[in-house]
Amino acid sequence: MIRKKFIAANLKMHFNVAEASTYLHNLSKTLTSHREIEVVIAPSLVAIQPLSREIDVRKIKLAAQNAYFEDEGAYTGEVSFSMLKGIASYVIIGHSERRIYFHEENDVIAKKVKAALRNRMSPILCVGENITERRDGHAKRVINDQITSALSHLTEEEMHNIVIAYEPVWAISTFGNEQAMPDDVEKMINEIRKQITYLYGEKVAESVRVIYGGSVKADNVASYLAIPGCDGALVGGASLNYLEFNKIVQSCFNVMQS
Repeated sequence: MIRKKFIAANLKMHFNVAEASTYLHNLSKTLTSHREIEVVIAPSLVAIQPLSREIDVRKIKLAAQNAYFEDEGAYTGEVSFSMLKGIASYVIIGHSERRIYFHEENDVIAKKVKAALRNRMSPILCVGENITERRDGHAKRVINDQITSALSHLTEEEMHNIVIAYEPVWAISTFGNEQAMPDDVEKMINEIRKQITYLYGEKVAESVRVIYGGSVKADNVASYLAIPGCDGALVGGASLNYLEFNKIVQSCFNVMQS
């Protein structure tokens, strides 16, 4: 099965509305569209609605960085998936910064995955072990627990709308910035597909896009995109420079042509 490549920019807590608009404008002018690659940007929540009026969704799609799993209610300060319906195509769920800083446990992440799908948004589910878990030999168990808790309650049809980002916490610049070796990433991507096969069968496992995230830059992304079974990248800090992000997209195309 041919899976379309997926390159996403997580802009995190950067850029006000005007800055985000400028970023989108510059990226749109620079970016060369490739039918084989889906390009996504995830701006802040305050910028996502204004950008939805400017963006050419044939070229770039929008993702939300977070939302609350209830559709409405007395939850001061929260934004629901239902409020983002029709604005964002994707939403990042389970990012290590949400798990660590905001103490989001697996049960909350599972509710967010279900809420996203209920509101016709595709989750970008982030999974990954920390350095202690890896050194203690528990990486596979952690990944399997995160996958099972987040996805085991879904239908096979819903699974086709999932993107999974393997993001080892120790490889993210915020939490360690160690370079993950492609061989290690390949093993974990295989483990993710193995777990999905266990839950839903081989056909579903082959349809799900699995991408890599962890200090991805233009000068190292090709080594990850060349991994069998790796369908793209979730880019953090490097995506803040639209020229660098464009290089990452172009590198993806070059790998596909090689």
